[in-house]
Amino acid sequence: MSLSDARARVGALGSTGRRAWLVSVGAVAGAGATVGLLAGCGFERRQQPPLRFASIALTGFAPDSPLRAELARELATQVRVLPNPAQAQVVLQALDEARERSVVAITAAAQVRELQLRVRLNFRADTPAGRELIPRAELLLSRDMSYSETTALAKEQEEAELMRAMQTDIVGQVLRRLAALNP
Repeated sequence: MSLSDARARVGALGSTGRRAWLVSVGAVAGAGATVGLLAGCGFERRQQPPLRFASIALTGFAPDSPLRAELARELATQVRVLPNPAQAQVVLQALDEARERSVVAITAAAQVRELQLRVRLNFRADTPAGRELIPRAELLLSRDMSYSETTALAKEQEEAELMRAMQTDIVGQVLRRLAALNP
């Protein structure tokens, strides 16, 4: 398509169509420029640290643990996650995993105004032979959240999102500790 053909098409759109077309072209050009600038400055999404072992077994987690599921999913991108600890190079054992919710502030009428959410993981890592790689460690994350009975459904969704974010943070911290291992 030549420049004169493009001008003829834009002219045929009318003023409203022309304006919409120009806005969309401007948005695409702006997005392209932003990507170009980020690529030029060395920006790169954070990658998981490389692991120096080939297989791992996860033990001690509850069967329906969302933390275990996310951890296994992230580990599976780099190593094999095995069900049998005797066959793995590293055994990650969850000693305690908890999601807690406590009331921090209430009104004079006994209405909840603020909650504290916590995700806790106690774990250790060993070899199948019993050599300690990571001694017992505790990861604890907490977030404060305001609460209102009038927006209970929205606050329930906010709580679930905060719990997922804390879980993702814990998985990242565990992966960084595993990356420091050299079994």
